Amino acid sequence: MSLINIEIYTKDDCHLCKSAKGVLMSVASDYPLRITEIDITKDEKIYSEFKESIPVVFINKKREFIYKVHEITLRKKLDKLINYQGEKP
Repeated sequence: MSLINIEIYTKDDCHLCKSAKGVLMSVASDYPLRITEIDITKDEKIYSEFKESIPVVFINKKREFIYKVHEITLRKKLDKLINYQGEKP
């Protein structure tokens, strides 16, 4: 089973970001995840794109969550990906 890539766009002093990261960490032991945190303040272009909408979570390059990550919804999305990856063409 291949890794599921998750990118979370965040910045310091963001309570919603802290909450979203907590949800990601709480499910990380149950799924084959590669979680990458991207600080929007480190890149002007990224900052201008995401400054009003963090945290933003991408799963396999598809934007899935903005502002809040709901654990049940996240688990459903990850389960669906794992089931899809397990199917043979």
